[in-house]
Amino acid sequence: MGMFDNIKQLGELKKMRDQAMEMQKKLGGIKITVEHKGVTVVMTADQKVVSISGEQDFDKITEAVNEALKQVQKVAAEEMKPMMGSLGIPGM
Repeated sequence: MGMFDNIKQLGELKKMRDQAMEMQKKLGGIKITVEHKGVTVVMTADQKVVSISGEQDFDKITEAVNEALKQVQKVAAEEMKPMMGSLGIPGM
């Protein structure tokens, strides 16, 4: 393996890093709203809670947040499929 191979690998790593940062920014811009048992949770696709409103019952809030997490994970997986395929990761 020569020096040019190492430079090529660094370039590929930078490209992957740039793609990952672009995807993170894209996911941060996608908002999902979930209403569950009287609680409304708004969460970004990069799993950050934007707001919680409605019922003040802790158990209901916990359930609603968990439901929102499931939803945003599905969205994020769908958004990332094209990127994973271009990186040569099987099954994506």
